[in-house]
Amino acid sequence: MSVTVSRGFRFEQTIPYDTPESLDELHGPTSGAVRVRPRIDTSPDPVYDLADPGQRWSLYSAVVRDGLPSEQAAILNRSVLLVLWAELNLPARCREVWEDKFPELAEASHRKAS
Repeated sequence: MSVTVSRGFRFEQTIPYDTPESLDELHGPTSGAVRVRPRIDTSPDPVYDLADPGQRWSLYSAVVRDGLPSEQAAILNRSVLLVLWAELNLPARCREVWEDKFPELAEASHRKAS
């Protein structure tokens, strides 16, 4: 079997990224510990302490990138997301999908870059 891939094809362009309908749906916790499902983190004990800046950053990066809208709504907090957005570890296309849908995230990135 032979597969032809067109010139310029990039696999990353085929990855679907989910988003909530609105950032106002994001009512996740701002403190405490958060356990995520294996689709977001396959480690043996996927628990994140929101008081730890590194764990909070890792959690938000993973949930934006790999979470379903229902998981994003339950785990992410709108205010925290706006603060962390420019620093999150996201594929360029994922960031683009979110910023195209939510201009306030693009503004947060622009403010950080200035």
